[in-house]
Amino acid sequence: MSEVIDILKDLISRPSVTPEDAGCQEFMADYLKASGFDIESMVFDDTTNMWARKGKEGPVFCFAGHTDVVPTGPLDKWHTPPFEPTEINGYLHGRGTADMKGSLAAMLVATRRFVEKHPDHKGSIAFLITSDEEGPFINGTTRVIDTLEARNEKITWALVGEPSSTHKVGDVIKNGRRGSLSGDLIVKGVQGHVAYPHLATNPVHLAAPALTELSQIQWDKGNDYFPPTSFQISNINAGTGATNVVPGEMHVQFNFRYSTEVTAEILVERVHSILDAHGLDYDLDWTYNGLPFLTDKGLLVEAAVKAIEDTTHITPELLTTGGTSDGRFIAPTGAQVVELGPVNATIHKLNECIKMEDIELLTDMYEKILINLLAND
Repeated sequence: MSEVIDILKDLISRPSVTPEDAGCQEFMADYLKASGFDIESMVFDDTTNMWARKGKEGPVFCFAGHTDVVPTGPLDKWHTPPFEPTEINGYLHGRGTADMKGSLAAMLVATRRFVEKHPDHKGSIAFLITSDEEGPFINGTTRVIDTLEARNEKITWALVGEPSSTHKVGDVIKNGRRGSLSGDLIVKGVQGHVAYPHLATNPVHLAAPALTELSQIQWDKGNDYFPPTSFQISNINAGTGATNVVPGEMHVQFNFRYSTEVTAEILVERVHSILDAHGLDYDLDWTYNGLPFLTDKGLLVEAAVKAIEDTTHITPELLTTGGTSDGRFIAPTGAQVVELGPVNATIHKLNECIKMEDIELLTDMYEKILINLLAND
């Protein structure tokens, strides 16, 4: 058994469903101490975080990731127990194999190898690990970043180990992410009997034209790095469940995934202007989930591309598609941020698994990135 697979199995066996860490960070801390890292545990409410650093000087290269995993879903639908790592035909099965304990194992082993070969490396190496990335993301990476910023401790380059790959490990680097903005809308009407509509005000009828307009708008055309901004309604609810009652309220939830061509403030203003133009009586609460960010070509992107090419002989695509990640909390500090991790085909699914060979390749990529950025020779 290889070291990285052995570590991954240990991590998978720990049922760290958000916000539980289940001892994963303690295991990682013990491993990193052997390579000269100073460990700082940061616990905020229900969330355990770890900031580990080797070195006092800049530049600072940071591996960022999370030990928490999503719930398993129905256990009887799994081929194997989700927290009992099981090898099947070259794949390792278990919750968190791809998202993202495989990356954590690769980070640990790559760092140990690099430090052993380059004990006098430039700058510092750090780990920023949280246990709430899959949950409300309130007390995790964002709180750690606030702490680091307060003491002017800066990250130069951050590699987030999210499963970025599509078909083969390393075929995609995420060098940015769209912004995310959510709206929680209540359209008000007057409840009444469907047989007497003149004595009621149906919020569904009133809101439908406005929602149609919102869904058909071209908010922007995107740019070379980002697709056009997307508006999607995720939930609609109204009524008492009875067919003879006009509802008194309509509840609508929606989300924008937006490019750098617009701002959250512009989107908020346009939505309110449309709702107002339709004469709606409404309440609307906004949740700012994350700003868009982009790491254009530079030292980090170049180091990652070269590492992948040297390892797999493929040139990765640079994409900004997909959901959000904790990179959105790190990028505003001025750090260059990329995401590079395993194939994402089974993440959050039943029978999550990862090709064991891919974890070995990912470990080599991570080590080569460290060499490209911090090796003195």
